[in-house]
Amino acid sequence: MKFYSRNWYYIGGILFVIMSFVMGFFGDGVSQIEKILIFSFMSLLVHQFEEYGLPGGFPAFFNVIMNGEKEAPDRYPQNSQLAMVVNVVLAYPFYMAAIIFSDAIWLGLATMYFGFSQILMHGIVMNRKLKSFYNPGLAASIFLHGPIGVYYTWYVTTHDLAGTWDYIAGIIAMIAAAVIIVALPIKLFSSRQAKYPFSQEEMERFGMSEKVKRLSEPMRVQKK
Repeated sequence: MKFYSRNWYYIGGILFVIMSFVMGFFGDGVSQIEKILIFSFMSLLVHQFEEYGLPGGFPAFFNVIMNGEKEAPDRYPQNSQLAMVVNVVLAYPFYMAAIIFSDAIWLGLATMYFGFSQILMHGIVMNRKLKSFYNPGLAASIFLHGPIGVYYTWYVTTHDLAGTWDYIAGIIAMIAAAVIIVALPIKLFSSRQAKYPFSQEEMERFGMSEKVKRLSEPMRVQKK
């Protein structure tokens, strides 16, 4: 468990490569809507790898810059095991359920809306916090979640696969998923005494140490 909690995003990256070959060689046997949903799941794998692996740095960004933690920044509010639970144990089934039950258009839309929300979070909220034009996870949000979500929405609309209720239910399901997958676990299981801190390497990726230092420096008031 310790090994997996430290390396789940690398394993997810390997899974992405395997799925790329499988879809490339055997994707013709999959329906178009299932194919879109599979690519959506693959975009999640890339997103997570970008956040935690390359360039990484999301643990320090989330704990220190987003939440201002100073006492135990390597394990609060998020620690390595909690990150694994949120991103794998909870997020994977959400996306995979949309693939398995591809006829439930509202569920597919919920995953796409979840991807759209990542564009808003990474593109606006997180960039403002970091005072930058980029943060770990932004590229996958813009170049994968966005286009795939737009295409899925276009596809189900033009093929008359979605009704008004599907769009409404998709929004409701997306909000519920955000609470259940992200907000609730962090609220319930965050602890400064957590036994699974992020490693120093994970905390310092993407030059986060320098970025944290820069953002934490008090603003100097220029005397006129």
